[in-house]
Amino acid sequence: MKIKRVAIIGGTHGNELTGIYLVNKFDREPDLMARSTFETIALLANPKACQIGKRYIDIDLNRCFLRQDLENPNLSSYEAQRAKEIYHIFSSQNTNSSDLIIDLHTTTANMGLTFIFDSNHPFNLQLAAHLTSVYPNFKVLASGTQNQDSSVLRSISQLGCTLEVGAVAQGVLDASLFQQTKALVGTILDWVEAYNQGTISPLKNPLTIYQKIQTIDYPRNERREIQAMIHPQLQFRDYEPLNPGDPMFLTFDGESVLYEGKSTVYPVFINEAAYYEKGIAMYFTQKQIES
Repeated sequence: MKIKRVAIIGGTHGNELTGIYLVNKFDREPDLMARSTFETIALLANPKACQIGKRYIDIDLNRCFLRQDLENPNLSSYEAQRAKEIYHIFSSQNTNSSDLIIDLHTTTANMGLTFIFDSNHPFNLQLAAHLTSVYPNFKVLASGTQNQDSSVLRSISQLGCTLEVGAVAQGVLDASLFQQTKALVGTILDWVEAYNQGTISPLKNPLTIYQKIQTIDYPRNERREIQAMIHPQLQFRDYEPLNPGDPMFLTFDGESVLYEGKSTVYPVFINEAAYYEKGIAMYFTQKQIES
């Protein structure tokens, strides 16, 4: 298998500026993403939301890619229509499909440089292992949707991935994270080139993968109002172990709410601003080692 096309997508959320400005830079300077063995395309996924600096116009574009929604002619929101357009262009069902989709995101959570994938395809595992060897603090997150229909943009390609970078506030450019994301994309493109040329070297080090197991909401009352905040001892500690009895939340009266699970978990997307509306305070993950 060789990669024929790579799609670098930014602006899936219109207030995540790193991907937007990086796609714009690639448009102005296409030689930055050009490689000899495959075509590279840069795309703004949600241009209307990007124009006004909002996450979305009607609904979250990154929740619009379920197969039943893509095939439903009655869904007429801007993002639903835009999802259908993107699917038509890049879907793996299309004979001229992109073989690899790189969806660029930022997060208010302290995720550092994170690679998210749905499929444990050997290509994804090899690429992830290479990136962890180049970037010591790089993290790999498996979504838990292996072989399942998914609503996120990357899922329209078997080899789709998300680069999630943070912490950075919504609507803000962070120069360091912008430069790191640019370098990371370049590293991926270089690796795909070597992959196509058959010159990649097998990596001997084991790969650490954080496997998503469940989402956790904030404590709420019967009116669905939040009753507690992320505990100060947990804030910004993404990928660190949360042990039974550790504090998770802090009520407005100053009382700690403890983690009552029986096993150690590794929370990610802790206190992500965009997830308040989704009822998500964090994801719990398990730490796995792939040899």
